[in-house]
Amino acid sequence: MGGTRTHKPLYTAEQRARRDASRWTLVQGILAPLQLVICLISAALVIRYLMTGDGYTAATISVVVKTAALYTIMVTGAIWEKEVFGQYLFAESFFWEDVVSFGVIALHTIYIVALFAGSMGPTSLMILALVAYIAYFINAGQFLWKLRMARMGGTLEVPA
Repeated sequence: MGGTRTHKPLYTAEQRARRDASRWTLVQGILAPLQLVICLISAALVIRYLMTGDGYTAATISVVVKTAALYTIMVTGAIWEKEVFGQYLFAESFFWEDVVSFGVIALHTIYIVALFAGSMGPTSLMILALVAYIAYFINAGQFLWKLRMARMGGTLEVPA
């Protein structure tokens, strides 16, 4: 049965002030589009390999670079959440984005482990990379929606 739901702001006035004052806000603002560009280039290289069989090394390097960018944005994002919300991850305003982020990180990490362990062939690795990228695009969409909500003064719907 559906319970009563209430709305609360994404940020309290104090959290918004901490967000606006944090240097990590700028860092996230730079890293997020950079990671997106890296992902788009890497996805093109991965798809090229899967379609033609050419460019495995370039595709592999691009996935490793994308994974490094993901780890960097996750660590700096956790620091940002700590400064703004007082906890490293799973702040109420970004709980589901963080949950999906861990799935994205898990998929990228499985790729890295399988690559260096030699436990998957090239085609399987590239398919895994694409699955990780699909999860990443879903997660990026979550964050973009939250950014739009924040700019519009949006609220969270939470169970009462």
